[in-house]
Amino acid sequence: MEVPAPGAPPDAAPPDTGDDETRRRLDAYKYLGAPERLEHLAIMRVFCGTLLADLAVPDVMAKLRQAGGPAAGLDADTLTVRLDQLVQWGNLLRSSHTVKASSISEYQRSRSRYQLSKAGERVQRDADGVLAEADAAREVSGELLALVERGLKELAERVTAPGGIEPQDGLERVSTLFVQFTEFADSVRDFYAYLGQVLARYDLDSTEYQGFKELLLDYVEAITEDVSFRAPRISAALDTLWPHLPALLSRLDAHAQGLTGLSAEGDGRPETRVQRSRGREQADWEGLRGWFRDTDGQGSQVDQLRDATLRALQSLLANAKRMLRSATGEMSRRRDLLRLARWFDEAAPQDAHDIAVAAFGLYGARHLGVPPATDEVVPAYTSWWTGPVVEVPVALRERGSRAQRGRASSVEDHSAQKRRLQEAARERAAARTAAADELRSASGRFADVRLTSSALGLLLELLATALGNAQLRRAHGGTEHREADGNGTTQGFGLEAAQSEDAELGIRLIVRRTAGARTVLHSTDGDLLLDDLELEIGRTSATADGQAEVSVS
Repeated sequence: MEVPAPGAPPDAAPPDTGDDETRRRLDAYKYLGAPERLEHLAIMRVFCGTLLADLAVPDVMAKLRQAGGPAAGLDADTLTVRLDQLVQWGNLLRSSHTVKASSISEYQRSRSRYQLSKAGERVQRDADGVLAEADAAREVSGELLALVERGLKELAERVTAPGGIEPQDGLERVSTLFVQFTEFADSVRDFYAYLGQVLARYDLDSTEYQGFKELLLDYVEAITEDVSFRAPRISAALDTLWPHLPALLSRLDAHAQGLTGLSAEGDGRPETRVQRSRGREQADWEGLRGWFRDTDGQGSQVDQLRDATLRALQSLLANAKRMLRSATGEMSRRRDLLRLARWFDEAAPQDAHDIAVAAFGLYGARHLGVPPATDEVVPAYTSWWTGPVVEVPVALRERGSRAQRGRASSVEDHSAQKRRLQEAARERAAARTAAADELRSASGRFADVRLTSSALGLLLELLATALGNAQLRRAHGGTEHREADGNGTTQGFGLEAAQSEDAELGIRLIVRRTAGARTVLHSTDGDLLLDDLELEIGRTSATADGQAEVSVS
């Protein structure tokens, strides 16, 4: 049986969105079917356990190791790939949180922070619910139907009384009414879905059949009778309330607008879709009315409950007939198949082959003379179903001949692939050249420009090389420069001439340590702050004697 969403019309359609928007929303489900879905589930549970928190890669890694499971052993690089993939699918969002780092490696690890999106939280919540309770039999909250009837009668009496109902009292009663109705309708839908899953089985034994027979004859019948008894009363209360409903909703909106102001136009703000609380819209009441009364000529949900109960009883009778035929040996071979399965389970490997031959006539394959590739080792226990396929020559497959015929095939032409690789290499070289030109033009005024991702990456590469060169000179006995602090001790290592260059790009970076200096690099990936360091970028050019000189920009 199908029951529509509580508070919505029986055949209500989803919002009309474009194909691109629909595809984008459905992408949020992709991580549940990806090969790494267990790792993605563990990552999403970390984010769902927080509220309005943005987490960096080290934070997520620590929580995964604390929780254990399939994602506890992920390293930083692999975890970053998983997080970026979830961002691409729309389950996570990148955060604009400011990053403070003491080294380049720490900055590269921590500059990307992530937070949960609304679609990601909704999908993960539904997925956890399916994993936890998908196969459970949910009881029907029949007592809530009596509360719905009582709440509707009291609301109708107060609305039709002189002076009407107080807005706050009306708001509380409407909210309580629809919470009770939603819980009842959800429990009915889940129970009948479970019932249909059970009755679709054709392997019920006598004990299971006896239990489900009592379930149908007692529990389902009680539910159907209770709903049939209270449906006319609820419909009568709705009829009394219906003429006063528009005025009631208007008073409730005037008393508590909620988030409706976000969807208002004309104030210069972008329009935001708001999902209102149940009972605050006319469509919610139409859905409630359509649950208990036929309003569109297709039958109410009460009628569908009766039909579903009748189909369940018919399925129960079909299982009873099957069990009778099985007992007399007329149709079912269930007992024989169970005995054969027990033989397979208890047999040795060679005996199992003999049983398969006797039962199904499946003999071993013969006349196989095509060896696999020399560099491909296939274990003996590999199944033919999942094993690699051996290419059989046409002559052997069609004529049974192993003789080589025809001339040798020509050498495969790889020119197209070479052109693609050359074009890709040219594009990468052009991108690095453009990044070098951008850095040279921005030298001396980093605080006033915003670098692209490629330019910032090239600058970090040159900076890491320069700092590495300085450390290398220090390890080989280079000049060390220390500065005294207020206590008379020395600290720091001099960077008077730390530099790095790329001869192909014609760019050179000079790094100097200057106390109190603050160099800020703005980029599309975020802001990088370098304390006590000054950067100078220049161009390298070849002189006559083969040396290189610097032309500072």
